[in-house]
Amino acid sequence: MKEDLKVYHGTTTVGIICKEGIVLAADKRTSAGYLIANKRTKKIHQISENMAITTAGLVSDAQLFTRIIKAQLKLLTIRKGKEPSVEEAANMLASLSYANIRRPSMVPGIVGFLLGGFDSKGQHLYDLGMDGSITKADDYCSDGSGSSFAMGVLETLYKRDMTMEEGIQVAVKAINAAVQRDLATGNGIDVVTITKDGYKHVMGKIIDTNIR
Repeated sequence: MKEDLKVYHGTTTVGIICKEGIVLAADKRTSAGYLIANKRTKKIHQISENMAITTAGLVSDAQLFTRIIKAQLKLLTIRKGKEPSVEEAANMLASLSYANIRRPSMVPGIVGFLLGGFDSKGQHLYDLGMDGSITKADDYCSDGSGSSFAMGVLETLYKRDMTMEEGIQVAVKAINAAVQRDLATGNGIDVVTITKDGYKHVMGKIIDTNIR
């Protein structure tokens, strides 16, 4: 069972606040210890018209929480007659993580999220810890095993009021730094933007590692 705790972890995800919205980026590798379990994993998920999350951690928990938060946001939209705020979504997702990690289990639920969105108050970015903690970012954040490499790039290149295009370029460079140095990060990159016009997938690249 100890070996099971190693399954499906390791990644690098990045969130950046720009002048017009949010940029989210993530690599595509899923690892199981020293094994690359999947080379085309989707780690950024749209959860509403104007919100998306990145996932880092145990895949089963990440998939379950993604389905639950999407359903809860739809139900809340129906009940209220309008889409919930980004803060409400962050609190709901953090509550799921808090309850999950404190429930006795042979396989601890270990998963962290970055949540980005746009609502009536503007763009917002949250770093949700695996323990249910919530940290609202003022500029950028990163999660996963390669986050220390990504943060070095973000610290160097980030500037306030960047355009979305500038934010995309910085996010790609941050993920690339992790791909170069973190064993559990690699195989490609996905980038999405979230603005007042909604969610948009702007980049999806696969890194070909075959020897020809």
